[in-house]
Amino acid sequence: MNSIPETFGSAVFNDEKMRERLPKDVYESLKKTALSGARLEPSIANVVAEKMKDWACEMGATHFTHWFQPMTNITAEKHDSFISPVKGGEGVIMEFRGKELSYGEPDASSLPNGGLRATFEARGYTAWDPSSYAFVKDGTLFIPSVFISYSGEALDKKTPLLRSVQALGKQAARILALFGGRSGSTATPTVGAEQEYFLIDKEVYLKRPDLVTCGRTLFGAPPAKGQELHDHYFGAIKPRVKAFMADLDRELWTLGVLAKTKHNEAAPSQHELAPLFTGANVATDHNQLTMSTMRAIAEKHGLVCLLHEKPFKGVNGSGKHNNWSLLSDTGVNLFEPGETPSENAQFLLFLTAVIKAVDEHQDLLRMSVASASNDHRLGANEAPPAIISVSLGEELTDLLSALEKNTAYKGKKKVQIEIGADVLPKIPKDTTDRNRTSPFAFTGNKFEFRMPGSSLSVSGPNIVLNTIVAEALDEFATALEKSKDFHADLNKIIRDTIVKHKRIIFNGDGYSKSWEEEAERRGLLNLKTTADALPRFIKEENRRLFEKYGVFTEAEIYSRYQILLESYSTTVNIEALTVIDMVKRNILPAAEAYQNELCDLIMKKTSILGEESARTEKSTLEKLSCLTEALTGLLGDLERKVAYSKTLTALPQAVCCKEEVLTAMEDMREVIDELERIVDAAFWRFPTYNDLLYSVN
Repeated sequence: MNSIPETFGSAVFNDEKMRERLPKDVYESLKKTALSGARLEPSIANVVAEKMKDWACEMGATHFTHWFQPMTNITAEKHDSFISPVKGGEGVIMEFRGKELSYGEPDASSLPNGGLRATFEARGYTAWDPSSYAFVKDGTLFIPSVFISYSGEALDKKTPLLRSVQALGKQAARILALFGGRSGSTATPTVGAEQEYFLIDKEVYLKRPDLVTCGRTLFGAPPAKGQELHDHYFGAIKPRVKAFMADLDRELWTLGVLAKTKHNEAAPSQHELAPLFTGANVATDHNQLTMSTMRAIAEKHGLVCLLHEKPFKGVNGSGKHNNWSLLSDTGVNLFEPGETPSENAQFLLFLTAVIKAVDEHQDLLRMSVASASNDHRLGANEAPPAIISVSLGEELTDLLSALEKNTAYKGKKKVQIEIGADVLPKIPKDTTDRNRTSPFAFTGNKFEFRMPGSSLSVSGPNIVLNTIVAEALDEFATALEKSKDFHADLNKIIRDTIVKHKRIIFNGDGYSKSWEEEAERRGLLNLKTTADALPRFIKEENRRLFEKYGVFTEAEIYSRYQILLESYSTTVNIEALTVIDMVKRNILPAAEAYQNELCDLIMKKTSILGEESARTEKSTLEKLSCLTEALTGLLGDLERKVAYSKTLTALPQAVCCKEEVLTAMEDMREVIDELERIVDAAFWRFPTYNDLLYSVN
């Protein structure tokens, strides 16, 4: 078996392989394209395609695909073989041209497009993204690509992400130049996306139509033992799970994914994988690859990987903590507190830019993680609340307070701070406890955005983060570039930003009722559901923001708004139809069959032993009869609400789903869960929570 360093990236057409296989001039031209977006000449593309094909065939590939990220949370691919007929048609050769490498033409009307394409306007294009390496998987060469319409609008999640990375880099470069370029000339956002997930036995999974169709259980009485004993978190990994994790690591390392950490999470059958940081674009590709690989490897082990944010009620849901930072082109982390006056001031300027951005655009950050599935998770069992706040820890908070008041900093070392004159004390990475209830926490040299859900593509949150911080840096740079007294104006900008935006800083318990009340007094938003959050996307000031920095056009914003609304309502209605089907075909028949069994038992007992002998059975029968009658009534109510929701337009339908359909489903769930507790196990037709959560040994 090859060593890990030999295995790592072996299935990736990475820089090492390009340098080895491509002529020097072709390699340099390709690198220029990847770094600066310069046009790749057809002659260069042909050479790259030929060499890439040769390598891919050596790796066992017979097909290629433009691998792209449509407006879903999964990837898309259309496979074409390398074969081309030889003259005379009596054989084939393996051929791959620059044109095929550079772009493809998938159908643009069948994937979500928010009205940008009609059914009869099917043409769309995929275009190679050379800043993310191609790789071979399952006999196919995967070419990371963007996806655009015939008329040029972005129909994917990668295109606006790349635009936002460029916008942020441009504004960061202006700030770095003001500090003399000591830390570099530009910067790129880096991301490490932690991935939480559940593993359950496939045989048990297939017996739950709600899990198969919806990814979550729509009913289920709590098991006697959940996560109360905290014995699963960081516990010894079970052999079957360990084998899955080992195969997953090997596969991801082969694909160049920097999988670093694996452990049991808080809930039974819940686990986590965390990678090392890489550039935001590649990190997003790698996270998509991680999710699809998890599902595939689980299948090989007779398991199912659940990526839904809340597959089981009453235990922890699964998130995807988005660790975000800025790395300069010279390798300097711009959120690492420095030790010289200029670096300290630079750190504080970038720090306050993020604070300003988060405060001014709370709604966009909340919108970026909105989904029907994540709504079940936020605010429950260690997921952060829907209220956006920034946790800096006591040390940095005290430091900013001293800056605001222009007083001595009373930290580990008492220092009078005057930006650009005195040295900021070294801030240790861990000056305070981690705040697991904070949606957006500074964790030493990065920010951890804890709100994204486990099934979500991290492109959305990072598009928003990159854009809003670009805006803040733009404002700072514009003011400082005109400055006659740089240090004085720098000091004023930092102080004024702290004064204006300190309301967003909160280091306490985000779960407490008192914080919800305090947040309201501070004027912070509390957009509890997707239906509350999505309309903020199309507010005029938000549209202007994205248009100004070239991240979205107005048409692209409205299309995404429509797609997200439709996805929310469709998800809720699918869940409602699933529970209706399960109740009609399984739950009511099971309850009625058990009632008949009880009736027979009562008759036998009373005929032999008298009326009093069947008291328990009679009481159970009475409860069953009441619950069955209640469930039948609720079933009709839910059917009417689903039918009504489908007559509404996008936003009213989403509101109806939130307020009517989901409420009706929860009312039904209470009755179904009570039935599960009463109906004899021999009659109940679905695996229970105990069966599901403890199915993997």
